[in-house]
Amino acid sequence: MASMTLRTLFHRLSQHRAIRVTTEGVRFLLLTLAVGIAAVNTGNNLFYLLLAMMLSLIVLSGLLSEQCVRRLEFHRHLPDTLFVNQPATATLWIANRKSHIPSVSLRLLDVVAGQDHDRGIHLTHLAPGASTLRSYPLLIRRRGRYQLDGIRVVTPFPFGLFQKKAFYPQEASVIVCPELVPLPPMLIQEMNAIGRDHVLARRGPGNSLYNLREFRPGDDSRAIHWMTTARTAKLMLKETEAEDQRTLTLAVFTIAPDEEAETFERALSIAASLTDQFLNNGVRLRLLLGDQQELLADGNETPLHLFHALALCERRPVAERANVQAALAQVLAGSQDGPTLLLSPWTDPALGELFPTVDQIMTPHSHKDLFDAAGSGLPA
Repeated sequence: MASMTLRTLFHRLSQHRAIRVTTEGVRFLLLTLAVGIAAVNTGNNLFYLLLAMMLSLIVLSGLLSEQCVRRLEFHRHLPDTLFVNQPATATLWIANRKSHIPSVSLRLLDVVAGQDHDRGIHLTHLAPGASTLRSYPLLIRRRGRYQLDGIRVVTPFPFGLFQKKAFYPQEASVIVCPELVPLPPMLIQEMNAIGRDHVLARRGPGNSLYNLREFRPGDDSRAIHWMTTARTAKLMLKETEAEDQRTLTLAVFTIAPDEEAETFERALSIAASLTDQFLNNGVRLRLLLGDQQELLADGNETPLHLFHALALCERRPVAERANVQAALAQVLAGSQDGPTLLLSPWTDPALGELFPTVDQIMTPHSHKDLFDAAGSGLPA
């Protein structure tokens, strides 16, 4: 039983602790070895005293460095939305839970998929019972789910002979959306002109009357329609009609062969950029990703679910083309909400025949400059 307990303890320590000898440490160990050989060969007591002192420094270095990395607490805060190649700021809260011993000369690393990533976080001194908050830049090159495993604490304290490493599990996950690329001005004008003749009345900021309804707690009192209130003896609220009521469908054809994997990523990046552009212009957007369930967003809403869907979208092989094509064509054929824009990562001359109800088709051939400008952002 005792051996099993010791084995378990050793396994836990080896899993969360590591030590690396520095260049200075290697020199010190070689010098210690040389002093030891000299002490044995000569029998000189001074050599034995020197050897004992050097060995004690090695032991003392291990004990002090272990105290530095023990009993630390971390809490990480990540942004709600991250985009590929778009700098963001994350924050890390660090606390020293030791009662009497400070933590000195700490370097903190993010552990992602077993790999250490240096974020430039250094702590020279963290007093006992104290805490601090550090922010650091976060730049991610790939879309998809970004999984953080924990925090790696590294210290060379006290003599710089060894680097003691301690791992603290601190799992966190964030969805990284495709890169937003600048759209050409001519394309923006072309996209803004789409759907001007397809308008649907909807509630929103504007000057035209949309509806009159009874006043409810929490409504803006400035919108009360006093003439109707006087006539009905009830507080009536005036709702206005949005000035731009366009509705547009953005469909992404998710079929692409293996050799077009990067082009597929560029298509998702363009789709995210178009989504951002349309919603900023107040367009009511319907997003279709292959045969997945359609997603809706209004210009006044936070479109996180659209960007997250694009971030987690998977490329489908050519063998599944018939099923995806049939499902997408069926949805597009029944769409009566406005114009439709189809974005395909694969240049296929038959796309026009496959999707006859689509108003405009964008492919790497028809918009080569835009596809070349978009980043790859291959999923993590």
